[in-house]
Amino acid sequence: MTGLVYYSSRSGNTARLMERLGLKALRLPQTEPSPEVDAPYVLVTPTFADGEGRGAVPKSVIKFLNNTRNRALLQGVIAGGNRNFGTTFALAGDVIAKKCDVPVLYRFELAGTETDIARIRAGLARFWAAQEQQTCLTQA
Repeated sequence: MTGLVYYSSRSGNTARLMERLGLKALRLPQTEPSPEVDAPYVLVTPTFADGEGRGAVPKSVIKFLNNTRNRALLQGVIAGGNRNFGTTFALAGDVIAKKCDVPVLYRFELAGTETDIARIRAGLARFWAAQEQQTCLTQA
């Protein structure tokens, strides 16, 4: 399986989800310089939108994706949020998907449920298998 990169705020919801997933992942720092990745990855991020949807993508994620190499290796996004915010639920995923031309693979609430964990694991396995198959076909 290829990599996961995630951002988690001080609330720790995304970090708890990632811990329960048990998959190797790179955590983006909240304040330090952004790392550079060297392999395809799926980004997991919370949403920080106001009532109008402004500010949905965390600043650390924006900084990370402003690096052209990091953006080029992005394959998909998984977004978290809170359903109490209605139309802005997991909006960061939609914003990133549109700007980076990648699919939103999944949306979860807060730190996710056991069902979310199982679906994300299974979905990522299918996604990376399909990506690998596509790569093999284009190289043939």
